[in-house]
Amino acid sequence: MSRSPQDSLHTAAFVTPAGADWLASASASPRGVQALWAAAPTAPVTLPCGTAFDVISMDALFGRRVVGRLWTDGPGTGPVAAQSGRVLLFATPGTAQRLPALLGWEEWSAAAPPLLCYGRGDAVTVPPLFPPDPGPQEAAPLEPDASESRARKPDASESGATRPGTLESGARKSGARESRATESGSRESAPMPSPRWLVAPDVRSPWLPGPEVLLWACVRAARAAGGDLVSMAVTSAPAAFPG
Repeated sequence: MSRSPQDSLHTAAFVTPAGADWLASASASPRGVQALWAAAPTAPVTLPCGTAFDVISMDALFGRRVVGRLWTDGPGTGPVAAQSGRVLLFATPGTAQRLPALLGWEEWSAAAPPLLCYGRGDAVTVPPLFPPDPGPQEAAPLEPDASESRARKPDASESGATRPGTLESGARKSGARESRATESGSRESAPMPSPRWLVAPDVRSPWLPGPEVLLWACVRAARAAGGDLVSMAVTSAPAAFPG
């Protein structure tokens, strides 16, 4: 039975067995999808659109504004996922075809970032049923013990090899600078967050917003954003969603 999101005060953090059944129903082989999840519940799966759901992909900032508008002033949302810097809203089948046409009639549609609409003939990669456990943090290289460092005295050959101005001394300083630069670069290049559910499916037939509901939310989010959003047209989706 379909359930409106406002019937519950809480949103699901993980996909329930009933929600997994609904997701798998989008596939021509639901048992095959369930078998994949049984073997690897923390692995994402690619599912076709157009039967159980369509998916509207939005820029992360604009998508969160739309979701906030739906929950604050509207009927709520169906399942919502975050992936590759975008927000994925699951909608009724047919929304991917109708929403761009409806937005084309709205003067505020030009203020919205591009929406990628995935319907019949397209596929999307959905987050895993459960978020993967974070990998073990790599242990920091052990520093030499301070007392051992103080107690150890260089012998004569070592003291002669590290005189200021020598070639080896300069090489060591250069190596230290390169090591610090490498550590700084690794800190700056943080990995992309893993795909995750913002609102996970938790029933066999979740309520899904249609094109009119998403039109209402997109227009109001664009109005609220004002001139902060770049004027761009709504685009259609490619045949396959990038994983």
